[in-house]
Amino acid sequence: MPTGERDLTQAARALATRLPEPLAPLASIAYNLRWGWTPGGPELFESLAPYRWELSSHNPVRMLQELSAPTLERAAQDGDVLRRAAEIQQTIDADLARPDADAPSVAYFCAEFGVHRSVPVYSGGLGGLAGDHLKEASDRALPLVAVGLMYNQGYFRQRLDASGWQHEYWVPTDPPLLPTALVRDEQERPITVKVPIHGEDVVAQIWRVQVGRVPLFLLDTDRSDNSRLARWICSQLYVADPETRLAQYALLGIGGVRALRVMGIEPDTVHLNEGHAALATLERARPAIEAGRSLDDALAQARDGTVFTTHTPVPAGNDAYPGQQVCDALGGFAREAGVDPWRIVELGRTHQHDVHEPFGVTQFALRTSRAANGVALRHGEVAREMWHALWADRAVEDVPIGHVTNGVHLPSWVGRAMARLFDRHLGEGWARRAADPATWAAVDDIPDEELWAVRNEQRCVLVDFVRDRSTADRLQRGESRDYVEAAARAFDPDVLTIGFARRIATYKRLDLLMKDAERAMALIDGDRPIQLLIAGKAHPRDDAGKALVQGLFSQRGRSQRIGQRIAFLHDYDLAVAARLVRGCDMWLNVPRPPMEASGTSGMKSAVNGGLQLSVLDGWWPEAYDARAVNGWALSGEADPDHAAQDFRHAAELYRTLEEEVVPTFYSGENGGPPHAWLAMVKASIRSIAPRFTAARMLDDYVERMYRNGNGA
Repeated sequence: MPTGERDLTQAARALATRLPEPLAPLASIAYNLRWGWTPGGPELFESLAPYRWELSSHNPVRMLQELSAPTLERAAQDGDVLRRAAEIQQTIDADLARPDADAPSVAYFCAEFGVHRSVPVYSGGLGGLAGDHLKEASDRALPLVAVGLMYNQGYFRQRLDASGWQHEYWVPTDPPLLPTALVRDEQERPITVKVPIHGEDVVAQIWRVQVGRVPLFLLDTDRSDNSRLARWICSQLYVADPETRLAQYALLGIGGVRALRVMGIEPDTVHLNEGHAALATLERARPAIEAGRSLDDALAQARDGTVFTTHTPVPAGNDAYPGQQVCDALGGFAREAGVDPWRIVELGRTHQHDVHEPFGVTQFALRTSRAANGVALRHGEVAREMWHALWADRAVEDVPIGHVTNGVHLPSWVGRAMARLFDRHLGEGWARRAADPATWAAVDDIPDEELWAVRNEQRCVLVDFVRDRSTADRLQRGESRDYVEAAARAFDPDVLTIGFARRIATYKRLDLLMKDAERAMALIDGDRPIQLLIAGKAHPRDDAGKALVQGLFSQRGRSQRIGQRIAFLHDYDLAVAARLVRGCDMWLNVPRPPMEASGTSGMKSAVNGGLQLSVLDGWWPEAYDARAVNGWALSGEADPDHAAQDFRHAAELYRTLEEEVVPTFYSGENGGPPHAWLAMVKASIRSIAPRFTAARMLDDYVERMYRNGNGA
């Protein structure tokens, strides 16, 4: 049955027709995101037209469509371009020719996928993790397909005004300009599925994105045969309207399974990555119900092939809806399947027969999955306590929620300079051997001078970016001339650079950085200064999160040095994240424990030679080793007295920076490398890289979850 592979080939051929014949391989490469983590792939496209590359958001399909004829002709006569294109094409072809690994086939459902900035269907950490999961599955030749939604306006873009208040706007995604192809049948008609939602048979078409060997299928309701309300279902990621968001979850879960079925894809296991796709189990059970099985029996059968990952202990991250709202949305599906919609509602309640309790997508997913896991050891413990009431007859430690700690896809995140260093000292194919601790033993033998040179190079690249980006940001906000010039001249490639980049929410405690303004100013303006780079987005309805950023901006009046040493980089995305984790010397993470599920940005920083200063929450309790001195930790105890906890953590933070971090970074003598700092960097890479790579994560998922595991 058609699955879009032929359509991607046709799209690449159509793009090739507007290119000079020698450049035809570029069209094929552009339609497989494998180029994004192939050495030299991004550089190849950038070399054609650097300015146009930035304007296209690193989207090679759009860029190749927009390049002028003279530019294309020059590239067609450039032997180096042609040679590099041939090499990358050979790499992709060899990758696709490998047989599948011996593992269960998996369909991976998620509301967002951060596979590349050119496919803007992600918001933050969940999407980044999902993207890394797909890339690592491709590298390991796992038989995996992915299912999501094509948001026609993506996630919101961010603009800050001169007061620091966040404003949101949306930009059309325009799928035909993306590296995607509409899945069509033999008569060239789009393949569609219908899902009854809110009394309408909503029609969804399917786009295919190729992520190496892994096909990512994105459902799209923006079709003329749908009502305007139905077309709006696929408008925005995490759309504000609750009813539309519930419709998205019905489309993702029910429609996603139907899309796979119409394409002839029957996976051994369905992996629900967060609760947004929980209703997939209902659709998997529907054929058995229609064949005469009871709902409970049919769900039990579907449950055997379903696993679930929960990602957040934050209540707002676990959507819940009034029972009647769920019945209204799913009434048509319930009639199709011949089940009572209120029985579906009961399955999403912690206490099934409490008529006042809403339907929760997480509860439904936990109740209808064979195995469930949190995303770090501590998060597994928090999740077991959080959802204990679902298994009230068991002790907390016996609640059937295990853990698979997140990991990151190293080829996507390790900077060019650091990758070259690893090539020289760890041997060929180090990324393929990343989960083996023996791969990293040679880190200790890297000369400090070489490691320091690489760290300096990656920091310089970041500082150049920050100077340009911050100057542009301040000009656009209409800031004073002095404040604009401060960004252009003051960020220093030789200064200790600290990064704080994540979703801006109150529990992330951005305000902790300026809790004691005098001590903060002494660090920024001292003889051994620090500079701080901040990025992140607050949810459009999170005024408290927006106020945190505005509070930071209000500090500008205290000293001119704040404008010279602190920058907020607006519109945080995958590209900005990559620059930050590669260039920052230290990654700062101060969430209110135990609210951090995992956190992968610190892992990305660590493999680039950045050190961590983090609360002992999320992944850091598994990684921090005081004996090996591989970073710094703030206490991770939970405390209902938030004000007292913030006071203690702020004091710990400042003391650690003043007495340990700053002196260690600036410990080099006569302009030489800071050997004490670099000893910590080596300990960090050696201890963190093998344990927090996506290769280890995929090993755990295959063995603990996909092979009929129970998540333990």
